[in-house]
Amino acid sequence: MTKPLAVLAGAAALSAALTVPAAATTSDTPRTTTACSPSVLQGGLATQICADRTGDQVRLYGTLGLAGPPSPGTPLPYRKDVTVSLTGTAPAGTVSQYVLFTGSAQQVGDLIGTVPCDVPVRGGFSVSSYPLGPHPARIDTVIPC
Repeated sequence: MTKPLAVLAGAAALSAALTVPAAATTSDTPRTTTACSPSVLQGGLATQICADRTGDQVRLYGTLGLAGPPSPGTPLPYRKDVTVSLTGTAPAGTVSQYVLFTGSAQQVGDLIGTVPCDVPVRGGFSVSSYPLGPHPARIDTVIPC
């Protein structure tokens, strides 16, 4: 009886020694980093240009929002016709569009391109609404990969 018990103990020890720990899973999902310009008042709206970097891919877009509470007596929803222009040199491209702003914050435009990791992301976002002209928000910064 001692012999089978020794064989069992040996088999258990061998089994424990051959157990391979599960491979640690690492996240292969690239990290997205966002940088935005300071807010700029354009056409009576608060505007910004933002850049999202995921690896060497960069997305530029503009944001529109109320600069403050509407004036007393202003009907809601607040409607404003605006012309938007988003221009990027890194990534390169231009988006121009007409937007009906209704009072809630919006993202507009969408430029996507490849920008090497140590190269600055550059772009401008301008909004005009008659009779107010544009005062572009600008971004020119290195966003780490």
